[in-house]
Amino acid sequence: MGTVNKLGKKGSRLRAQGQVQDFFKIRDQCLEEGTLFEDPKFPAEDSSIYFSKTAPRRIKWKRPMEIVDNPELFVKGASRFDVQQGELGDCWLLAAVANLTLNKALFSQVVPDDQSFEDKYAGIFHFRFWQYGRWVDVVIDDRLPTYRGRLVFLHSSEHNEFWSALLEKAYAKLHGSYEALRGGTTCEAMVDFTGGVTENYELSQAPRNMYRIMLKAYERSSLMGCSIEPDPNVVEAQTPEGLIKGHAYSVTKVKYVDIKTQHRSRKIPLIRIRNPWGNEAEWNGPWSDKSPEWRVIPDKEKEEIGLTFDEDGEFWMSYKDFQKHFSRLEICNLNPDSLTEEELLRSHKRKWEMSMFECEWVRGVTAGGCRNYLETFWHNPQYRITLEDPDEEDDDDKCTVIVALMQKIHRSQRKMGTELLTIGFAMYHLKDPDNLPKPLDLNFFKYNASVERSPFTNQREVSCRFKLPPGVYCIVPSTFEPKEEGEFILRVFSEHKNNMECLP
Repeated sequence: MGTVNKLGKKGSRLRAQGQVQDFFKIRDQCLEEGTLFEDPKFPAEDSSIYFSKTAPRRIKWKRPMEIVDNPELFVKGASRFDVQQGELGDCWLLAAVANLTLNKALFSQVVPDDQSFEDKYAGIFHFRFWQYGRWVDVVIDDRLPTYRGRLVFLHSSEHNEFWSALLEKAYAKLHGSYEALRGGTTCEAMVDFTGGVTENYELSQAPRNMYRIMLKAYERSSLMGCSIEPDPNVVEAQTPEGLIKGHAYSVTKVKYVDIKTQHRSRKIPLIRIRNPWGNEAEWNGPWSDKSPEWRVIPDKEKEEIGLTFDEDGEFWMSYKDFQKHFSRLEICNLNPDSLTEEELLRSHKRKWEMSMFECEWVRGVTAGGCRNYLETFWHNPQYRITLEDPDEEDDDDKCTVIVALMQKIHRSQRKMGTELLTIGFAMYHLKDPDNLPKPLDLNFFKYNASVERSPFTNQREVSCRFKLPPGVYCIVPSTFEPKEEGEFILRVFSEHKNNMECLP
């Protein structure tokens, strides 16, 4: 996992002012004094919940021991069924948290297992999130917002289990308030939990090999979320097939399943999906719980895929139906550092290769704007990447690369009116790299078109997947307009090693 920065520490890029909170120091001090921690940086007040309005009713902040008699961080371990939605519109966050529980190593990275309500309990907990290239440790006290004795926001299906509510509180603190979590994308949370790179697909325009992409993503422990276009007139409207519109689901398995009928046997592409509500609101079409299609699956295969028919919000569907009924798919490809060699061997999983660079656009120096501003475009930072080996099992002898450009801006800055810049990147093929200037000059860009480029967007991150022949390429990240200043991270994921360098 590498170095973990404490929230507020210089270099964590987050709230560098004030005192740094060290979980172990604070806990020891509280134990010595016989007190329970009260966090001065995220007080038990309405301001920690809302930044744009006052609370609609009286919220009481209570510690788990004031809500139940025997609070526990985990009841029978953490599972995707522990996450139940509260009153905050953050089902995007729930889908990401449910996904996180599917990978034990990732989960314990975000929810350290050195804390509990029994051993050394002092009302203090800590969680870790990936922020702009660094892992940041966030300390909280365990006072949670309640109304009439019940948790208002995220909670577990087990009334005395509190890891999910405390995780949401730490994430709210990181972003300045609970309200800052309203409305977001599963992708954003998945990146913050893993340090991964995300991709978005409109399923109506999905590439021909979309199922193959999902299968490869699943093999590499990627986290996946999907959703259906919301109904503008009805909040969370239900379709006749039992699916909820405008609602974030998690993809929990991708598998070709063997079908045996009297005449032949074949493989069918199936997908397992979970509704974060964890209730009976499930798909009711083909391959749904107890549907007749399951009769043609051998018992051994059913056992291998862990088939159950509980009213738990989880269900299977064919890829064809998935593409027909869902509108959008989000994939979070894991940072290779997130996966240990031991885990890869045990689970027969694979991992991406990754290169990462941090830089900034500086007015008058490196803030050249997009290709429309040809005279200054070449001033932008430039990165040279060499792709040597085509993907395994690729008939075209091409290399898959995922390029991701992330700007450093924080959700908590929303209330200060800070806007995201419009960012994007272009890729150029260097046919004769040894005879080209480093960095590439105005002349090069005058006479050479890009081979690939991203759209320009004012999202936190823009990422694209490309299939390119082996060769040398130059990536130019930029803001849309010249002279716009900002810091960024550029990351490239590939199936095989990519040699990347920053051009001087």
